Amino acid sequence: MNILFSGSDSPTLGAEIEVQLVDESGALVTDTAATKILGELEAYSGFKHELLECTVEVITDVHTDVAGVRKDLGDKVERLIEQAGTHGYRVLCAGTHPFSAWSDQTVSPDPRYHRLIEDCQWTARRLLIFGVHTHVGLKSGEEAIAVGNSLATFIPHFLALSSSSPFWMGRDSGLQSIRSKIFESLPTAGLPYQMENWGQFQRFMRTLVGAGAIRTVREVWWDIRPHPGFGTIELRICDGISTLEELASVVALSQSLVVWLADRYNEGLQIPRHQAWTIRENKWRAARYGLDADIIRDEEGNLLSLRRSIDDLIHRLEPTAERLGCSEELKGVSTILERGTSATRQREVFRESRDLQKVVDALVEEMKEGAPKPLPDADFVGGTVVRGDPLAGEDR
Repeated sequence: MNILFSGSDSPTLGAEIEVQLVDESGALVTDTAATKILGELEAYSGFKHELLECTVEVITDVHTDVAGVRKDLGDKVERLIEQAGTHGYRVLCAGTHPFSAWSDQTVSPDPRYHRLIEDCQWTARRLLIFGVHTHVGLKSGEEAIAVGNSLATFIPHFLALSSSSPFWMGRDSGLQSIRSKIFESLPTAGLPYQMENWGQFQRFMRTLVGAGAIRTVREVWWDIRPHPGFGTIELRICDGISTLEELASVVALSQSLVVWLADRYNEGLQIPRHQAWTIRENKWRAARYGLDADIIRDEEGNLLSLRRSIDDLIHRLEPTAERLGCSEELKGVSTILERGTSATRQREVFRESRDLQKVVDALVEEMKEGAPKPLPDADFVGGTVVRGDPLAGEDR
């Protein structure tokens, strides 16, 4: 089994977003919504099924810059919103739905998804989660392995910036990203393995295919993975991102960081690479505390504020972003640091209204407007909860 990496001579860009379809009450639709909408959009490229009928995946064409990705997604999301509206559906993007239950959902007709559920059972049945994937073109498989190993160091940065899944089935989870913890329960999802070279990656894939663990490389759903067919490194760690403005900033961070790392690798310079146990702990801290996390900065266990680490990274990447033409979008990461993420805003809405339907309404509006809800004039009410809602029988 020889896996060919179809490399790119330039750092091309693409993005995939999984959007939710909700009814007027704010609940996820439980009929064959995606099948109906996709049938009506079949004349247009960039729309496809996902695991559940309450989801449509929106996919960009291949672009050379962030501006192209943003316009492409903006046009397609606008078309999807319009088509969904003819059925009384609304559209939003977040890592989880605030209150709908996975047990109520309808599985898409694609046999691939039914095989997944048959193979993985409960771990696949409860995948009522929604993410964003970004692709950046690289020249070779060897480059993809080296850059991917280093990118794992920055998993907490991307996860915290995109965190948008504080609620799960009507409860505050106490996390900023419950989605990331649900998804990593699949046997081939979660943190990537650190590979030494492209040959070792091929051997590992041969082992998995030979053992029947996967049928194709596409069934390896690591947080970061090489995509041989596209010739890209794919970042799959992000929660669903609620606005196109924030999405453009995360795409700019993806492209700038991948190019900066690839440049250093090709020049024989050192690139960051944490040990696997440090990466695992830092990912947990980002999922739990989001931007308020303190992450491990070295193997001595010294800590660094994640906000400070992200801010330092933005400044380090400024020359690369300028060369790529995405300086303005990269600056938007600073706005996320100042305003807070979708998880913060969802909790703000809930604390003000005590109504999860209002949270859905706010997410629908943000998707439509393309920008985050402004900071309230009142005192800041977002941030991380101390603990999740108590369960029955738990001390209050």
